[in-house]
Amino acid sequence: MEKRDFKPGNFLYPAPAAMVSCGENIDESNIITISWTGNICTNPPIVYISVRPERHSYEIIKRTGEFVINIPNEKLVYACDYCGVKSGRDVNKFKHLNLTAIKSKKINSVAIGESPVNIECKVRDIIEFGSHHMFIADVVNIQVDNELFDSTDKFHFNASNPIVYSHGEYRGLKAEKLGKFGYSIEKKKK
Repeated sequence: MEKRDFKPGNFLYPAPAAMVSCGENIDESNIITISWTGNICTNPPIVYISVRPERHSYEIIKRTGEFVINIPNEKLVYACDYCGVKSGRDVNKFKHLNLTAIKSKKINSVAIGESPVNIECKVRDIIEFGSHHMFIADVVNIQVDNELFDSTDKFHFNASNPIVYSHGEYRGLKAEKLGKFGYSIEKKKK
């Protein structure tokens, strides 16, 4: 198979599409769309977001030490894009997009009510890289829509219809299941 070199850069796609809300009250609150985000540790639960220092949300998060990672679904794809290209300096995104700011349970930052999953985070460290600074944060609470649980209380994340960002495009995850964790070594049932 023949290959060609491609310029060095960020090439881990698809990436999460996350709407990060921040601010201590609705008047100062903002939403920024982030793809540079992910898990760092399971126990204790630690995540990160990487933000350009010139972004409006950067100073809010740095000052308050809190943010919420809101997982958008297919219904929120327009709002997700808008929150990534419009500055909170110019527009209140909650009001403009008619999004519901809900109270977080363990932090002061508001969450997005329409998001099926809201991950409440407290900043533990900031690492300054080149174009982006990484906010490393403890997950202190997660709010999840009741509809994502079945009668046995099993959580069904994929039922939320989450979206991802892949090289300039937003994509849904409605694909057939190809396998599950550990299926490659699972013993066959007789």
